[in-house]
Amino acid sequence: MNTWLLRFLFIVCPMMGIPLELWASSFDKEKSIVILTAGQSNTDGRVNNSELPEYIQRDKYRYCQWSFGSGTHSGNGTFDTFWPRIYNENNPNRWAYDAVVYYKVEQQLQRPFYVIKESLGGTAIDTLCQSNSNMHWSASPDYLARTEAADKGGKSLLKAFTENISACIDQYLSKLPEGYDIKVMLWHQGESDRSQAERYHDNLKEVVAYVRHFLVEKTGRSEYAHLPIVCGTFSKDSKQGSQGVVRALYQLQKEDPYFHVVDVSDATLGKDQIHFDAAGAELLGKRMAEVVKGILMDER
Repeated sequence: MNTWLLRFLFIVCPMMGIPLELWASSFDKEKSIVILTAGQSNTDGRVNNSELPEYIQRDKYRYCQWSFGSGTHSGNGTFDTFWPRIYNENNPNRWAYDAVVYYKVEQQLQRPFYVIKESLGGTAIDTLCQSNSNMHWSASPDYLARTEAADKGGKSLLKAFTENISACIDQYLSKLPEGYDIKVMLWHQGESDRSQAERYHDNLKEVVAYVRHFLVEKTGRSEYAHLPIVCGTFSKDSKQGSQGVVRALYQLQKEDPYFHVVDVSDATLGKDQIHFDAAGAELLGKRMAEVVKGILMDER
C-alpha cells in the first residue's frame, strides 16, 4: 500500500470511528479471477470421469466455480462448484482438457475463481460448414442480426456465450466485494470448419474481436481489448484435424501478441480418432495450464 495512503488511513480512520484493519484488508484483497472457455467437442469433453487424473479424483475442486452453457442449455448467469460434466442425458459425466487447467490454477491461486464456459460438439464458426443443430459460432454481423442466442431459441453460440457472461457479471461477479478480473479465454475448435479452412483465420479473428469488444463495452475496461486467448491444435492422427486451420492459428499468433497457440500434435486419441483420450486431454490441459499460469503471474 502507498505511504501517502497509509498516512491518510491512520489519520482519518480513527476520526471516523472505522477500524483501520477493515480499510487495509479491502485494499489488500486481490480481485477474483475469471476464465472464459469455449469450443466444440474436445472442449465439451468426451472422456469418462472415471478416467480423470488421479490427482483430480483425490483432491477434487475447492475453489473453482463455473457457469456452463451448451447449445439450448443456458448457464443462466449462475455459478456452482466445478465438477466435469456435459449436457447429455445419456452420459453427462465426461471431462475435457479444461478440467486439468482449472485444477492447476487452483493449486496456484488457493482462492476462489470463476469459469464461464460454452461448448457444443460438432459446431463450426463458418455458416457454410455443417454444424450441430445448425448452431454456429459466427461473428458475422449479418448472421448475428438474423438469429438469437442458442439457449433462447436461436442458433448463435456466440450470443449464448456472451449473454451468459453478461448475466454472470450482473448477477454475481459485479457484487463481489473484492471485484473481478477476466484474465484469459481458452479455445479449442476448428474440426467442423475444415472444409472452409482457408476462411478460418478471418472467421476466428472475428470471433475473438467480438468477445473482446463485448467485454470492453460491458465493463468499460479498455484492457479487455487485449484479452489473452489460448488455443490448442489437433493431434496429428485426428481424422478431422486440418493443417489449414492450424496454419490459421499460427498466423493469428504472429499478428496478435495476446493470441497463444499450444501444440498438441503428439496427443493421443480415443478409438474414434477424433477426440482426445484421457492422456491426450491431460496433455493439452497441462500445456494450456502453463500458458495460463504465466498469464496470471505476469498480471498479478
